[in-house]
Amino acid sequence: MSELAERIERVRARLADAAARAGRPVESVRLLAVSKTHPPAAVREAAACGLTDFGENKVQEAALKIPLAPGRLTWHLVGHLQSNKVRAAVRLFDYIHSVDSARLLRLVEEESRAQGRRPKVFLEVNVAGEASKFGLAPEAVGETLAAAQECRAAEVVGLMAIPPVVAEPERARGFFRRLRELRDELRGATGFALDELSMGMSHDAEIAVEEGATWVRIGTDIFGPRAAAWKPTADELGG
Repeated sequence: MSELAERIERVRARLADAAARAGRPVESVRLLAVSKTHPPAAVREAAACGLTDFGENKVQEAALKIPLAPGRLTWHLVGHLQSNKVRAAVRLFDYIHSVDSARLLRLVEEESRAQGRRPKVFLEVNVAGEASKFGLAPEAVGETLAAAQECRAAEVVGLMAIPPVVAEPERARGFFRRLRELRDELRGATGFALDELSMGMSHDAEIAVEEGATWVRIGTDIFGPRAAAWKPTADELGG
């Protein structure tokens, strides 16, 4: 078994244990392999180990990488989405985890209709109110969901959050719980199911699963330490 395959098995075991502690079926938690800065060869190896969902932070990097990766994969945008990148993002990604305003949602919807695409969308919530992070204030999510009532192509399926980085993963629990509680409140108030919660990364994945995560975004614990930003070589481009 390769080193990468061993890492994937360890991550899967951690998620399964966390799901069991929470009394959840393991299949209710999906693993999103965040491949940012790593080459298509690493994606191919991870796909050969059975992973199907991969996340990228930057639209520009994804535009170069996705054509060099296996064609059967599902791609997720997990980084900030700028309005001038919406057209490319809708073309490239099946899931967009980082919609943080009603205006951006409307742009995604408009472009999805134009391209005949049906991306699934998460509303990003700044659960800790950090000035350095993107995301909707919790009290503004309902307003954005009102705009989602008009969407016919882009489908809002849940909420996403990136809590503050803390030394002890347990200290992130309150932020994950707040996102889940907000989702539950909004379900009753808006009628949106919001079945998906995208939360938890390598250092705090178990806590996120215990608090209801349905997607966990794992990069380092699958691919190893983040490399220098990947750029395609002549060989990769077939030159």
